Amino acid sequence: MPGSVRNACCSMKPRQRGFTLVELMITLAVAVVLVTIAVPSFRSMTYSNKLTTAVNDVIASISTAKMEAIKRGGSAQLCSNSAANNNSDVLGSACGTQTGAVYLMTKSNIADQVRSPTPELTGAVVLKGDMTALRFNGQGLAIKVGDTTPYNGVVAVICTTALSTNNQRTITMAAGGILTTSPSSGSCT
Repeated sequence: MPGSVRNACCSMKPRQRGFTLVELMITLAVAVVLVTIAVPSFRSMTYSNKLTTAVNDVIASISTAKMEAIKRGGSAQLCSNSAANNNSDVLGSACGTQTGAVYLMTKSNIADQVRSPTPELTGAVVLKGDMTALRFNGQGLAIKVGDTTPYNGVVAVICTTALSTNNQRTITMAAGGILTTSPSSGSCT
């Protein structure tokens, strides 16, 4: 009996471990198909997120200008990318062409920068046309620079050429302070 157990044990072939060539080729084929599907979706998602980040940064600049004007009971300006839109007074001159920067008029009649320009509006994500230069008064109402009534209209259109559809976001203001953002498709020029 002891000899037969040994013969049964030793007659069994050792188990092989690993993949066969066919299994490896099928796994690689499935991986290639998944990567081919995922890469364009990932690229689209990346640019969509960059576009959203730029829009959120402009909205943050608008909110900063509004809150600083209310907090300090003075005048704050959201800067345009166009020096002509910013005006040539103290706040407008301080803005220059610093898109999305915010300047506050101090009690000593000096423009004090309270928010840096929007860095996301370069490269793949750009401003379509000019951003509207807005002045906020102590009550938090936005008035287009050079105008006298609360602002109603488009503040900025931000877009990217990296996406073929849903590549624009329009920031609109109503009643001098209510913001809405709407997506759309179109040319960035």
